[in-house]
Amino acid sequence: MTDKKTLEKAGETATPHSVTGRVVSNKMKKTIVVSVDRQYIHPKYGKRLKRSTKLHAHDEKNECALGDLVEIRECRRLSATKHWTLVKVLRKAPAAVADANV
Repeated sequence: MTDKKTLEKAGETATPHSVTGRVVSNKMKKTIVVSVDRQYIHPKYGKRLKRSTKLHAHDEKNECALGDLVEIRECRRLSATKHWTLVKVLRKAPAAVADANV
């Protein structure tokens, strides 16, 4: 596994980590909370397990609504909990879903 400094010495740039998830909160100014789901297989029992992680992401234009499917990318630390930024909205949530969560 190569680290960022090794890539910079070689003249290459490290690509930032990006993930896809659902918006679960947009109550803050220019910040959204995105739930990223993942599956893994238990090492001993072999059962598939679901885990989710909540990430705070920067939404400059406040364009996201509850339930939207978004792509976020890792960036420099913007606050104590926020070090992801919104890349694009992949799919908007239906209006009924956004209104029901209010």
